[in-house]
Amino acid sequence: MKKLTLALLTLLTALLTVSAAAPKPKLETGKDLIEVPAMGSGLCLHNLFQSDMVLQRDKPIRIWGWAAPGETVTVTFAGQTQTATAAADRSWKVTFSAQPANTTPQEMVFKGKNQTIALKNILIGDVWLLGGQSNMEFPISNVDNGDLEVASANFPNIRLLTVPQQNGPDAKTAFPRWYRWSDWDKTHFRQGFWDTCTPESVHHMSAIGYVFARRIHMATQIPIGLINVSRGGTCIETWTPLELLKSIKTPEVQAKLVEWDKKVAEFNPQKDLAERIQKFNERTKQMQAKGQDVSGRTPPTDLQPGPALDMNRPGNCYASVIAPITGLAVKGALWHQGYNNALEPNGHVMYYQLFAPMIKAWRTAFNDPNMAFGIISQCTDGEPQDLNNFLSRTVDEGILIRDAHYQTFLDLQKAGDKHIGFASSFDQRRNWFHPQIKIPVGERIARWALASEYGMKQIRWQPPTIKEMQIEDGKIVLTIDVDVKPYNDGPILGFAIAGKDGKFQPATAKFLEKGKDGRNRVQSDKQVIILSSPLVPAPTHYRYGWCRNPLANLASGTIPLTPQRSDNWSMADTYEAYTGKKCAVPGVLNGQENHELVAALKAADLERRIAEAKALLKETQK
Repeated sequence: MKKLTLALLTLLTALLTVSAAAPKPKLETGKDLIEVPAMGSGLCLHNLFQSDMVLQRDKPIRIWGWAAPGETVTVTFAGQTQTATAAADRSWKVTFSAQPANTTPQEMVFKGKNQTIALKNILIGDVWLLGGQSNMEFPISNVDNGDLEVASANFPNIRLLTVPQQNGPDAKTAFPRWYRWSDWDKTHFRQGFWDTCTPESVHHMSAIGYVFARRIHMATQIPIGLINVSRGGTCIETWTPLELLKSIKTPEVQAKLVEWDKKVAEFNPQKDLAERIQKFNERTKQMQAKGQDVSGRTPPTDLQPGPALDMNRPGNCYASVIAPITGLAVKGALWHQGYNNALEPNGHVMYYQLFAPMIKAWRTAFNDPNMAFGIISQCTDGEPQDLNNFLSRTVDEGILIRDAHYQTFLDLQKAGDKHIGFASSFDQRRNWFHPQIKIPVGERIARWALASEYGMKQIRWQPPTIKEMQIEDGKIVLTIDVDVKPYNDGPILGFAIAGKDGKFQPATAKFLEKGKDGRNRVQSDKQVIILSSPLVPAPTHYRYGWCRNPLANLASGTIPLTPQRSDNWSMADTYEAYTGKKCAVPGVLNGQENHELVAALKAADLERRIAEAKALLKETQK
């Protein structure tokens, strides 16, 4: 209770500092404590602009807000003064010239006809967006070694902001600030407020984002502002502008739009309420039958908006989370998302169609076609792959979402994009879709930013690249651009090869032997790997790390070789190869077909292991 009281006093003090920018905080009964509207009366600022914020260096500084129509607003900052006249819709905007990074706290003063607002402790540095779903949202306090990171989070020049999670298809121009109760975390949390990074304020911040900011700041001493826009359970289509989605005329995208239009049109609020009341009554009867107290239960009475405001309706999160901050100058964005798109059969097809256009749309939203954009590929989930389940674990849409991340990165890089980044997360293994090993992932994407965006070229960030594949004498020979080796000093694991029949088998992978040294030791070329299998006499394709939680261990230093493949066979193709049957819906596995494919691959795994055991027994009997 003492901590909560202290937090409220701190919050109220901060609000009173900018009391003219918004109405007085509304104290509510129950668990939700404070809410400040998106737009106040009189002279007010967009809620982006507060004391303790970071403004983007080396770019024009745009500041905006609202006032009475025709009112003149004078803004003073960093020795400059700008004026604007509020339009008929109350909006006004000023732009200051670009400023270099500055760690000295500065004040920004706004004067209207009858009001003055003063923002304090403003720094100039780099502002980074954190986009995606729950694995980006996952807080630093809940990860491995998170308690150590939290205890060490004394960085007065790192500032934190989480944009409130509004809903709806209509583009919002602003966001509220609130201090609310989280049923998930069983604690109060702040959204919409800039906070100085301290052990007290950092708890709910994205683990990956915080570690990234901490590393960038430690290396550069430049102030860093983090704006967290991630939201758990979301799909890529909700983060893409609706008008852009409508312009992408692929069957997959257009079908998704039709599907949601139908959901919205068919939703009946009264029918929905009746169904919820029925469920409430059924639950009440169950509780009574168990002798549980039901005196405090009340039936629902509210009419819900339904699919129209669903966070995954195409375009909704863009309209309600990105649109409100459009026009802000930022340094770049990090992206870590894909789990929910992997829940849909062939979800990777639409994902690949949307990802590059979405990146371009975000860059347009923040007025920078070259805005840095760092992709963190799909993380682990599910049972780890080993040689007993090697093939059966390859049936997972998440593998293909991960591949869409990597292929989009390669496409943009090959097209000359010098500000696209990439980091794998698959090797931070946990049998859970929220692997808590986030600190190394934040460090890894920071390597890209430091090398690419901060000029520290000595830091390697690029994943090893397979430059060439050749087929020689029943083997596949891969040439990599850098030396690699197993990070656990064991045999090379994770490769598979297949012939024209599309049936993969785990491959024996060895480095090319160059000869022997003066002490008769084998010398290997760590850039050339030879793949073979007695079960695949005429291989045509390879795969590496092809599992959601893969058996794969090649790396250059700490940068792993990214899961990838040379083929383009779909899971429907694999189903036909192993069962001899075609899918009921061309190209898409249904639930029963997925089950049949997994069973066939389990049988193939068992058959191979039996053959290997017989060969080993025969060898030992010689």
